[in-house]
Amino acid sequence: MSHEIYQNPLNTRYASAEMSGIWSAQKKHSTWRKLWVALAEAQQELGLDISDAQLNELRSNVDNIDFDIAAKHEREVRHDVMAHVHTYKELCPEAGGIIHLGATSCYVTDNSELIQIRESLELTQARLVQVIDALGSFAEQYKDLPCLGFTHLQPAQPTTVGKRATLWCYDLVLDLQEVEHRLATLRFRGVKGTTGTQATFLSLFEGDHEKVCQLDKLVAEKMGFDQRYAVTGQTYSRKVDAQVLATLSGIGQSAHKAASDLRLLQSWKEIEEPKADKQIGSSAMAYKFNPMRSERICALSRFAISLAQNGDQTAATQWMERTLDDSANRRLSLPQSFLAIDSVLLIYRNVASGLRVYPKIIEKRLNEVLPFMATEEILMAGVKAGGDRQDLHEAVRIHSVESDKQVKEFGKEHDLMERLGNDALFANVDLTAALDARKYIGRAPEQVDEFLSDVISPIRKQYESQLGGDAEELKV
Repeated sequence: MSHEIYQNPLNTRYASAEMSGIWSAQKKHSTWRKLWVALAEAQQELGLDISDAQLNELRSNVDNIDFDIAAKHEREVRHDVMAHVHTYKELCPEAGGIIHLGATSCYVTDNSELIQIRESLELTQARLVQVIDALGSFAEQYKDLPCLGFTHLQPAQPTTVGKRATLWCYDLVLDLQEVEHRLATLRFRGVKGTTGTQATFLSLFEGDHEKVCQLDKLVAEKMGFDQRYAVTGQTYSRKVDAQVLATLSGIGQSAHKAASDLRLLQSWKEIEEPKADKQIGSSAMAYKFNPMRSERICALSRFAISLAQNGDQTAATQWMERTLDDSANRRLSLPQSFLAIDSVLLIYRNVASGLRVYPKIIEKRLNEVLPFMATEEILMAGVKAGGDRQDLHEAVRIHSVESDKQVKEFGKEHDLMERLGNDALFANVDLTAALDARKYIGRAPEQVDEFLSDVISPIRKQYESQLGGDAEELKV
């Protein structure tokens, strides 16, 4: 790696070798050559004068790419596809004349990108399942542990640590469904010609419409697709890119929400992300342990979320059958969005698999506000003991205000239960029993069990081959 020029951190610091490989120059241009081979094979099968020797010459040089020569040609011709046509032709002198026969540049660029998108979605799908599995295990482990719930980031009715984890997990389940849908509906551009009319191929086959249709179908099948987009201009509809980028943005949204929650929980010392033995939190404050992994999830997620706008704007600004203002943008937005989300999910799995929970702190923080949440229970118990509901309600209100005043104005501890215990109106109420946190978590443990049974178990069964193994160590 050269240290004299800028390197993309998505490759050097964050994303996996697998995702980087999918979007590599070697992968891209080898796929171009495979597409040229598939086109020539199909044309031969449908009667064009292409020999077996020419096909064998093309096949034997699919991965043998001299990028320096290709760059030299591109500097001269200012056209990336024709630069690679010439580079391929120099390796295949006998077959050179039939490379790219009847095709337009988007035959190789669009179709190869659809292949890259499909493989990237499949890898993303596997990453999602692994995080879902890890969160499911965490939820099961802590389904019964009561914790303080929050609405508006203010203390609210208690939940459990496991139930909260199901919220993070279910967001990813919805994202998985989106990825599955994108994969199920992804099509091949196929052999459509310069403006999508297949006119050149109709000329090659002397007006035989059936052969042109067969050519389109054959090439798609050779490249692993059983469906093609119904119509295209020179390119497949850029709405497809927008939909894919929106799906990746959705994953980023889910991950950002969960990681933000974890950053707050770590600040409150309830739950911490994993920590390396020699990890440094601050170059100045040696005592610190920062939630750097969760922060990195948020940072990369925001980047992926921002890229979705590129797809929207590109789809909206395509003129007629196509313009070229999409090309440079898509070279950045498509691979970088996949690389960012790949990074996010790798870190997310690492975090979810190693979360550290501190029940004593969780209990302490819950108990600080539990008396206030228990007041309705105490009120009902007072009524059952013969008290007047309205008198009891007013007493609870006054004692609550005074207890809160002790905290806010004098820095003392809440003393609500002590005040209620000294009030004759509550003499016949078992105040201690009212402070059992499990009374206030509703069906949270049962909801976790149902979620695991109804939602997570089918996913684990469907994707069993993609589960197992430890979470990957982070690059840095």
